[in-house]
Formats: sequence, C-alpha cells, structure tokens
Amino acid sequence: MRDGGRTIIKTARSGRKTTERTARQTIKTAERSSRKVIKTTQRTAKTAQQTVKTAQRSAQATVKATQRAVQTARATAKAAAVTAKATAKATVAAIKAAIAAMQELIAAIAAGGWVVIVVVLVICMIGLLIASPFGIFFSDGGGSPDAASPTAVIAQINSEYADRLSALQAGGTYDRVEIQGRPPSWADVFAVFAAKTASGSDGASVAVLDTATVEKLRTVFWDMTKITTAETEVEYPAEGETEAWTEKVLTITVTPRTPDDMRVFYAFTDQQNAALDELLTAATRDMWNTLLYGSSGEIVAVALSQVGNVGGQPYWSWYGFNSRVEWCACFVSWCANECGYIDAGVIPKFAGCTGGSNWFKDRGQWQDGDYEPRPGDLIFFDWNEKGGSGPQDDVPDHVGIVERVENGVVYTVEGNSGDSCRQRSYSVGHYEIWGYGCPIYN
Repeated sequence: MRDGGRTIIKTARSGRKTTERTARQTIKTAERSSRKVIKTTQRTAKTAQQTVKTAQRSAQATVKATQRAVQTARATAKAAAVTAKATAKATVAAIKAAIAAMQELIAAIAAGGWVVIVVVLVICMIGLLIASPFGIFFSDGGGSPDAASPTAVIAQINSEYADRLSALQAGGTYDRVEIQGRPPSWADVFAVFAAKTASGSDGASVAVLDTATVEKLRTVFWDMTKITTAETEVEYPAEGETEAWTEKVLTITVTPRTPDDMRVFYAFTDQQNAALDELLTAATRDMWNTLLYGSSGEIVAVALSQVGNVGGQPYWSWYGFNSRVEWCACFVSWCANECGYIDAGVIPKFAGCTGGSNWFKDRGQWQDGDYEPRPGDLIFFDWNEKGGSGPQDDVPDHVGIVERVENGVVYTVEGNSGDSCRQRSYSVGHYEIWGYGCPIYN
C-alpha cells in the first residue's frame, strides 16, 4: 500500500510540475502577445493622431455644428435613459457610459481629438436608440430590401380602412350614409406600436418596417379603431304635393381608442408605460409629424384622418352651407382651419377652386402642373370630360392636398372624390393637374 501510495504521490508531483511549466509558457506567450498588441496599438494611435490633426485643420468650421449635434445626442440619450429605467443593469450602465462620454466630448474637441470621438460616439448612440422604442424614428424605409416607409404603410392601411367602410355601405341599400368619428391619430398608433413591440418581452426592433413588423403595426391600428353601424328609418310626412316617404339611413361610427386605453388593453409593463410616456411628450410632436407626414405634416395628418368620409358633412356645413354642395374646396378649407392656418393667413377659406387658386397666384405662391410638389401643397385639377366638367378649359374643377411624392408619383388626399374623402395618385406632370398652391408653413 505504501509503494502504491508513493507511486501516486510521484505521479501527482510530476503532473503538478507539468502544469506549472505549461502555465509559465502560457504566461510568457501572453506577455509576448501583449507586447505585440501594445506596439500595434501605439502605432495605430500615432496614425490616428496624424489623421486627427489633418481632419482638424480641414474641419474647424464644423465644430459649432458638432457641438449642437452633441447637445441633441445628450438630450436623446437622456430620453433613452428614462425609457430604459426598468431594463437590465447592463443597459442602464451603457446609457450612463454614453452620457459620461458625451460630457468629455467638449474637452476632447478643445484638445483636437474630436473627430474620432464624435464618430465613435454617434455610432454607439445610434445603435442604442435603434434598439429602443425610439428606433421608430429611424424607420425611413431604407433598412431592408422589403422595408416600407412610414408614409407608404400609412397609405396602405388607410386604403384598407376606406375599403372596410365601403364594404359596410355596400352591405345594403341606403338613402343616406353618415360617418361619425375618425380613426386614431397615426402618431398615437405608432407610439403604442413602438412601446409594445420594442419594450416587450421579445424586444423586437421597430427601426425597419418589413413585412412582419408592418403586420404588427396593422394589428395595433385595428385594435385601436372601433367601428360600429346602425340602421334607422326616418319617416317624412306628406307636404303639399309631396307624398309621405321613408328614408333609410346607415350610420357608421368610428371610435378611436386612446393610448391610455391601450395600456390596459395590452396590459403594458412599467417599462412599456414609461416608453409610451416618452414617445407622446410634446417634445416629440414635431418628430412624429416629420416622420409620418413631412415638414407640412399637420394638414396632411388631418386630411388623412378623414379618409372614408362620405357626403362631405361636416365640411360644407362648417363652411356655412345649409345643404350639400360640391365640397372639395370646403374639405381643404376645413383641414386648414383645424390646423389654425386660416387665422394665420397661410391658407385662405375658399369654397370655389378659382378663388382659391387666385389667392395663391396673387401672392406669388403658385406653381404650374409640371412642378414636383411638396407634402402639404394644394393640388388643383382641370378635368377633361370627368363628371360634369366638360373638356379642359383652363379653369380649375377640383382641389386636394398633396400627401407625398415618391418615385415620380404624386399621392393626394381629396374630398368630394366620388362624393367621399379618398387617397388618389397621379404621375408628376399629369395633364389634368392644373397647378399647385404652395402655402408657406414656416
């Protein structure tokens, strides 16, 4: 037993020596590798310093712009930190580190090393934001081959909404159809969608609106849009030579669910609620308008919210008419009034296309039909044998609001298009486009 014990002890000692030799060799190898890395890093640092000096000389004029960008990044990081307060400690630490790095940025700029730092910082901040609910503000449609822009997605879902209203009207024979209410604002829909999706348990990205992500957004829209119908019969007594008659009326009521409704509907977590709060602050309103509708977003947003209206009520009655009139101009005026543009003198109150177009011409805010318009411009048409318009006669017959322009196509929102509010599209320079009134929004 002792011989056996000695053998075991010797074997153990031999193994221990082998392990020690291996460890020493590993340490030496690591030391050599470290020295090589240090030398490589030193050479890289020298090269970076030379690059910084060259870039500093050529970019001194951009320092002020960079400082403004830093201030914006700091504010954005603060918002991101608030939305992420319930996330893992690692995420919070990353946000704090980003803020700390920005605090050192001004000093780095003064020392001449701002170029490299700015590049690194911006990359880090963009990555952080894209992974958060604020990634929705990066969803411009360019992140994936099958990605769509927010405006294209809005147009698609609005078209589906209009089709659903049309199907309800086609379900029976009615003398009159009334549509009351409106769907939720698209800013509310996108905010609920972003908070639900990016702050959910799976933490899915909202920065790219691909097919699967758009389907999630569509679900949120319909969850937030409640549509009910009611049929009534109105009895009218005989009057003079007119016999008594019955009017069959279909009333379609559209009720939007609010973001607060959706917190309960989706059973939001504290993290999702915090994200939704930040996405709906007053400070983000301009960001939503720019993302969803462009710089003239407010009037486009109002116009889109009316898609599906039939008969032009309340537009012509708001204008002052006691019964239905051709209401395309009333619709445009009503949208402008909702935004405060009539009182501000940005857009006139007009019920006739000729008067509206002359207002813009008199102020030098007119463009001919071959112009490529901007969102929020007013588009005037001279129809060729459409409805009762007769042949083209250089007199405007119809007016709408430009929603957007993409790939040589003008997308519009028009009232009194087949007696309803609809989205339409035309090629830029289409022969029936008479011209554009170009409001000065800013």
